[in-house]
Amino acid sequence: MPLNEGHEGFEEELGEALRRTGDGFAADNRSELVTGGLNRGRRRLLRRRATAVTGSVLAFAVIGVGGVYGGDLLGSGGAAQGASVAGPAPTKGPGESAGDKPVPADKGGMEAQIPVAEMAAVLKANTPAGDWTVTDENGRGQHVAAVYDDGKGPAAVSVGLYRAGEGGEAGEGQVTCPDETYVPHDSCTSEKLPGGDRLMVFQGYEYPDRRVDTKNWRAVLLTKDGFLIDASEYNAAAEKGSPVSRTDPPFTPSQLKSLVTAAGWRPLLEQLPVNKIEQGGPGADTAPPEADGAAVQATLRSLLPKGLTVVSKGGDSAFAYVVVNDGKGKSLVEINVQNGMGDVAGELFGSGATTLPDGRLVKVTQRPGEKGGAGVVWWTADTLTKDGFRVVVSAFNTGAQHADATRAEPALTTEQLKAIALSPKWTKFATR
Repeated sequence: MPLNEGHEGFEEELGEALRRTGDGFAADNRSELVTGGLNRGRRRLLRRRATAVTGSVLAFAVIGVGGVYGGDLLGSGGAAQGASVAGPAPTKGPGESAGDKPVPADKGGMEAQIPVAEMAAVLKANTPAGDWTVTDENGRGQHVAAVYDDGKGPAAVSVGLYRAGEGGEAGEGQVTCPDETYVPHDSCTSEKLPGGDRLMVFQGYEYPDRRVDTKNWRAVLLTKDGFLIDASEYNAAAEKGSPVSRTDPPFTPSQLKSLVTAAGWRPLLEQLPVNKIEQGGPGADTAPPEADGAAVQATLRSLLPKGLTVVSKGGDSAFAYVVVNDGKGKSLVEINVQNGMGDVAGELFGSGATTLPDGRLVKVTQRPGEKGGAGVVWWTADTLTKDGFRVVVSAFNTGAQHADATRAEPALTTEQLKAIALSPKWTKFATR
């Protein structure tokens, strides 16, 4: 979900596009991505990520789904799951800013037509008394946004209603706490409620690098019958671009829990349409199968140069990371393996790329970090076979991209990154 903050404009644009069109990525195992529509959404996101990263990648990676709610393309968790081309995308987390918001399950690209006033009524009835200014209260959709003021400062509050998709694991990424390597936060709990629903309550920040002190607290409920209720609040009048108005968002974690578990949402959830196209009907297409996360992680560790101590690790599906230390400071190393990327070869491998005798394209880049950490550098080796199988490895001179540099250079040289990316061990993940 989470890849580099220099892509913040891209990420914000992408986040909005995800809300509108049902592309996305959230956090958790990619096994929860389901059927044609999700595959198409994931495919589009991979392409978009690949293109955007050539220029300057994607958290919290975070992170949403295509037409129905699913897990991670990108978080953490989050996981949530970015590059010189794209560096790997973090996959644990509710999104780059504590949450890539859920994506509507719609018909033909249209949102559900629930009266916003009805959603606002449930929101107001299940929160403490205060003054509310509701956006588009006369409209229809499946999301309500408002500014709440209890006399301690205005705060943005929003609630979205979504379908989680098909399959027993669909939506679990949205109720899984993010990986702190990519999504620093003050607190996060995830629990299974007595009736079988699952709940995550997250207390974090709008920006991982804390460039401003806007806090984002969020509660997400995944019901046992596959609906999601996602509530977010801020200590400012808007998610972005407004000054902090109070120390904390207005509602406590227990109040957020009461909000998303309120019975008043049930009649509204039942108005959510089922997107037949996204369930694999006419018009659905497919995405390349994804790698096994545990195997990607093990392969990456097996290829690390000697003398490095792995101090933490994570990721899932086609993404994995390790934080290593050679005695000179922590260094984050990330990898993505992706099939079906041949059609974006021209966007990924332009100037500076070389072609090996076997036809593989290789591009090595060095650039400043883009997630706000002071002095961070970002080195990448990107490779693509003639069959469209891509392996991209990145290393940083810090243990987390949003944290300040811990050393002068990454623990791996660009030649070592290139050797990892070109290793024949990755061929087992390529589709035939």
